[in-house]
Amino acid sequence: MTQSKMYQRHRFPPEIIQYAVWLYHRFNLSHRDIEDLLAERSIEVSYEAIRLWCNKFGPKYAQRLRRKHQGYGDTFFIDEVFVKIQGVQHYLWRAVDQDGEVVDVFLQKRRDGKAAKRFFKRVLKKHRGEPRKIVTDKLRSYNVAHRELISDAIHETAQYANNRCELSHEPTRVRERGMRRFKSMEQAQRFLGAHAAVYNLFNLGRHLVSAENYRFFRQRAFASWEKAVGI
Repeated sequence: MTQSKMYQRHRFPPEIIQYAVWLYHRFNLSHRDIEDLLAERSIEVSYEAIRLWCNKFGPKYAQRLRRKHQGYGDTFFIDEVFVKIQGVQHYLWRAVDQDGEVVDVFLQKRRDGKAAKRFFKRVLKKHRGEPRKIVTDKLRSYNVAHRELISDAIHETAQYANNRCELSHEPTRVRERGMRRFKSMEQAQRFLGAHAAVYNLFNLGRHLVSAENYRFFRQRAFASWEKAVGI
């Protein structure tokens, strides 16, 4: 899809659309917040238009970012948390590697063996192979998926071993609160997929590197973003 076709019938330049979508998925901002930020730059666009941009272009940008991703580590930390949508309890499954990269995030209605296997299949497809090791809590559903799909991988369930994945849910929780809960499974999955791709790109370990290296990594991330949104 060329850029001209991708942004056809939109009266605002692609650069403005791209910037608004980046702001929404990169920071804890509402569509109304972004409307105000753009207005400060004399760009008059409604928050509803920004919402439509994010819904349409966020998943497309995320798909391109995933295609260009350099690959994940060999150890996956997997966990699930409760998410309420319109009063009904759902389960948000997440897998991250040893570097904190989000391998996949998937919303399901259950957390039984079938749900675990469904999630593992998604993770294996994105990883393009079996990880050397997985780390989970003691939920028995993980044993089913491990035994039937990746029995050769090491499976660790020691207490506190999965803290990395449990902590990785926090950015999502922050956004969920800011959005006043997800409105539907479709809306949640669409947002979470795009948010994870942008998070991976700009997850630069600022506290682990020098200021000079951080600026270099950040510039490289911006270049990758420009390629993803401008193809």
